[in-house]
Order: sequence, then C-alpha cells, then structure tokens
Amino acid sequence: MLKAVLFDMDGVIVDTEPLHRKAYFKMFDDVKIDVSQAMYDSFTGQATLPICRTLCEHFNLSETPEHLVSTKRKHFKYLFENDSDLDLLEGVRELIKDYHANGLTLVLASSASMPNINRIFERFDLNKYFKAKISGADLKASKPHPEIFLKAAELAEEHTDHCMVIEDSTNGIEAAKAANIYCVGFKSPHSVNQDYSKADRVITSFGEIAFSNLTNF
Repeated sequence: MLKAVLFDMDGVIVDTEPLHRKAYFKMFDDVKIDVSQAMYDSFTGQATLPICRTLCEHFNLSETPEHLVSTKRKHFKYLFENDSDLDLLEGVRELIKDYHANGLTLVLASSASMPNINRIFERFDLNKYFKAKISGADLKASKPHPEIFLKAAELAEEHTDHCMVIEDSTNGIEAAKAANIYCVGFKSPHSVNQDYSKADRVITSFGEIAFSNLTNF
C-alpha cells in the first residue's frame, strides 16, 4: 500500500535545468574549460560538489571543487532572481495537492542545495504540502547512490515498500532502484539523453499517476 511519495525537484517539480545549464557554462567559461554536451548530460541528477570534483580531476584544474561550486551557485542565484521564465512543470501542483489531500506523506529528495530548494518552495508556496525536505548536497554520497532516498523514506517514517519515487534522470532512477523503492520515471521534454529503462513505470504527464490511478500500487 502506497503511503509516501518521494519527489525529485529539478525536472520533476520545477524546470530549473535551463538556469543550471546557464550557470554551469558560465562557470566553465570562468575556469576556462570546454565541457562537451555528453559530459554535461552525464551529470544530470548529481549534486554540484561531486560534479565539480570530477571536473577538477578530469581537467586537472588548480582551482578547488569548492571554488567551482561557489562560482556556479553565484551565477545560479543571479539567474534565479532575474530570469522570469522559471515556473512549476505543468500539472505538478495539481498532483502534489491531490496526493496531499488523499493522505499521502510527501518528502522532497533533491540533489539541489538546500538554499535552492528553499527558494523554490518559498517562491511557489509548496512547504505546506511536504512533511520534509532533504538535499543530496548535504550527504556523503550523490545519486546514483541510494542514500538520499533511504533517508527520505526515514523522514517519511515509512518502509521503502510503501514509498514511491518520482524521478526524471538516469542517476535518480538508479538511486531509487538501488534503495529498492518503486520508481516512476517522468520523461520530461526538458530531461534529454536520460535512460528510463530501470524505472518501474514511465510517464509523460502527471495525470497518469493521479491518486485515483494508483489503486494497483
């Protein structure tokens, strides 16, 4: 029986990916590295610090990973405050309200930093629907490691058998399955070059997983 839903944020609740992409590529320019699109796509779902560690090692940079993180977040903060196109993904507010009204426990499990999570939740008034929020940036391991979803289930106070993850990235789906949690892969038009083959179910709109459609969970 389904009792809790663990939401990813970027690409599921809100499409911040274009802002993150702009911020990352501004940071790449700042440290004078040429990151291919394929390499950038491989980072989807990972927290910023592990990405920056990979970049420092791959490009043999003299800057620290922490410096790269700070630079990227500076660019993202500016874009977040000045880009008027940022909005919730179509249908997700209705889905969140539907689940909340039907007594499901909602937990946010995102690789984004907690300041960015809080900015999104305050901007779109989402805190009242969620029992807890957890940032992968505060954990030792990043997706595809299962730690974030195991901790999210603990915060929901439910066994993983009674949880469902909604994810849009290869790394996120692998993390959910490594945690032995049922995973819905949201095939968002914004999440390119991602592998949904390990998801238990793949959807293209949130109406497909409305509470009334989850009777066979």
